[in-house]
Amino acid sequence: MSFSPNDNFWLNVTQGLIEKYDEEHKFGTYELVGGTFVPIARGGVYQTPTAAVALEAVSGSANDTVAGTGGRTLAIRGLDTNWLEITQIINMNGLTPVPIPISMTRVYDAWIVDSGSYASQTVPSHNGLITVRTAGAGPTWIQIYPTGFPRGKAQCGIFTIPLGKSAVIYFHYISVDSNKSADIIFFERENTNIVAAPYGAMHAGPEFVGVSGFVSLVESASPQGPFIGPCDIGFMGSFPTGSGSISIDYELILFDTV
Repeated sequence: MSFSPNDNFWLNVTQGLIEKYDEEHKFGTYELVGGTFVPIARGGVYQTPTAAVALEAVSGSANDTVAGTGGRTLAIRGLDTNWLEITQIINMNGLTPVPIPISMTRVYDAWIVDSGSYASQTVPSHNGLITVRTAGAGPTWIQIYPTGFPRGKAQCGIFTIPLGKSAVIYFHYISVDSNKSADIIFFERENTNIVAAPYGAMHAGPEFVGVSGFVSLVESASPQGPFIGPCDIGFMGSFPTGSGSISIDYELILFDTV
């Protein structure tokens, strides 16, 4: 299938007017990337276990609690033990970790659902660094940053296509600190639910070497893919010399395969 992001088809998908098709807008940012390739996501991580893991969520501020002035409830979106999409909503409890009821194999989005404050340019919807991590203060899975101005939503440039779905991707832009030079790789790994050797291999897609400043990629009307779920896709980046910040933005159209 081939279609342009300017077609009416695209608009109809975003409005939910075409059955069996969905749209996913992804964007990610990572600061202080060094010489090692890491996921372009806040925290520089994207966990890919072979089995579902028990998780918890915690804030760096006591105000982010169900009766507080900060973030009160949090949504966590990803895949369950069967590699199917699930969204869970929990009440925050400030500095005290809150268990996420259903274990997950992937987490690719999180956002503040409601807040104790009416947000404005000076009043944020949450106060602390929101972290979803393995239960028992384990490894970080996804974060919502408070630096500068609290974001209210994760900035994760990685996605996992659920079982029963396929997707094509349109690249929008890459942005790198001015006067810095970054290397960026798009990758994909199908058959993520094969959890015993031989595993599905990870493959590089388009590679962007020596990127500096803002690069628009919207001129191409041809999508990449299709990628058949369950499948990890996304961007990793590095700075061969020094460090800096990288941001990416892309669009997915998902369609049912079963």
